[in-house]
Amino acid sequence: EYMAIWLGITRVGGVVALLNTNLAGPALAHCINLAAPRHLIVAAELVERVTAVRPDLAGAPKIWVHGAGHDHYPRIDDEIERYGGDTRPEAERRAVTIDDRALYIYTSGTTGRSKAAKVSHARVMQWSHWFAGLMDVRSSDRMYNCLPMFHSVGGVLATGAVLAGGGSVVIREKFSARQFWSDVVDWDCTLFQYIGELCRYLLHTEPHPQETDHRIRMGCGNGLRPDVWNAFQERFAIPHILEFYAATEGNVSLVNVEGKPGAVGRIPPFLAHRFPATLVKYDADAGAPLRDARGRCVRCAPGEVGEAIGQLPEDQSNVGRRFEGYTNEEASEGKILRDVFEPGDSWFRTGDLMRRDEDGYFYFVDRIGDTFRWKGENVATSEVAEAICGFHGIKEASVYGVAIPGTDGRAGMATIVADDRRLDLAAFRAHLADRLPDHARPVFLRVRDDLAVTATFKHTKSALVREGYDPAAIGDALYFNDREREAFVRLDKALYERIQNGQFQRGLR
Repeated sequence: EYMAIWLGITRVGGVVALLNTNLAGPALAHCINLAAPRHLIVAAELVERVTAVRPDLAGAPKIWVHGAGHDHYPRIDDEIERYGGDTRPEAERRAVTIDDRALYIYTSGTTGRSKAAKVSHARVMQWSHWFAGLMDVRSSDRMYNCLPMFHSVGGVLATGAVLAGGGSVVIREKFSARQFWSDVVDWDCTLFQYIGELCRYLLHTEPHPQETDHRIRMGCGNGLRPDVWNAFQERFAIPHILEFYAATEGNVSLVNVEGKPGAVGRIPPFLAHRFPATLVKYDADAGAPLRDARGRCVRCAPGEVGEAIGQLPEDQSNVGRRFEGYTNEEASEGKILRDVFEPGDSWFRTGDLMRRDEDGYFYFVDRIGDTFRWKGENVATSEVAEAICGFHGIKEASVYGVAIPGTDGRAGMATIVADDRRLDLAAFRAHLADRLPDHARPVFLRVRDDLAVTATFKHTKSALVREGYDPAAIGDALYFNDREREAFVRLDKALYERIQNGQFQRGLR
């Protein structure tokens, strides 16, 4: 009922905020208050979470329950039964235009508190029809969608594109690596929507008897890393991968229609005037794009890493290029870069670092909030994680920076999912030395059985950063990359105290 509810409400002029169903406590109250709703529709199994934060909600919205078991709130499903299914007369309907707001979709909150992005009917239609064309959706197509319905990819793009093309969508409430191929075969799916880590999880599962018995003709999604792409496509016999880059609120969209492994897209020269996106050099110390002597941003040359930005148009009729903003005006203004190449121009900041090769292909490098500096150099966590996961036996890796007393910047630390008893640390260290520059190799290593992720499979790093590398506070196996001994050595209390007291500086150089 989730999509039917928001489609119905937006059709008559209402605006719907798609809340993350995993939220609870202050985070849930924060997101509800951002939208300032007059009504809240809550699934029966989630009522307790809303009741717990009700005193913290501004505006006292009316709470409706969908489902049985909570008599102290009115049931929206019962109320709807009182009305007929006929189309309402034109005179009773509010006039809705393509520029009216349809949805609020929340940012993931991986680099700060979630923000509610404004999404117009025009944007919903653009996403749906654009990808219906890119995937060449037909009435015979079935999309397998196991991504969250409260995000733009799982809730609007995957569903809207296929419905707009006349196909069907198979919705699974939650991703299951064990059931994925059974579902795809049983429901005779021809398309599936992915997020990169979903593909990594499938690649690390045991062989499934139906993993190549499907009729899948295309996988569409974003975040499929180069170290997974070819192996995933070959093992599971996927004819075509349609990788793209976009953000719910952003105006920089890239599509890799050629299927070049690792690339997020390309802007052909003859279309550059239609998609004015570029990369500018980024100053990590200042936390902003680099400016030259004239105060202007500096474009990146091929192979250089920079922040992706997209020019904001004066003509707001160009849906794809405009920035509709957040509910918070200050947050909206913070995403706009002004006087970039000439006085008065304005560009949208994606907050993502990329590089472009000589052929014009763009490659995602890292989120700006995740990048850190060590030994005077920038360290892109996604590239380090990719190198780590290229070693046999490592299933996942989360990379971040940690502070060491007496040093500048942050030292790299990696938390990996692997079997500590089988991990060949000497071979792993040699593997990293072959693939990463000295400043990017992790100083600390933590081995555990799993990693916490968000609903869209992004690693939640805040707790890992907070816990650091103190063996007294961490029960997992910890190692220190000792440069003098040229080995990962077990990090115990004595070694930790030496590092904290600045007695191990030579081992860090």
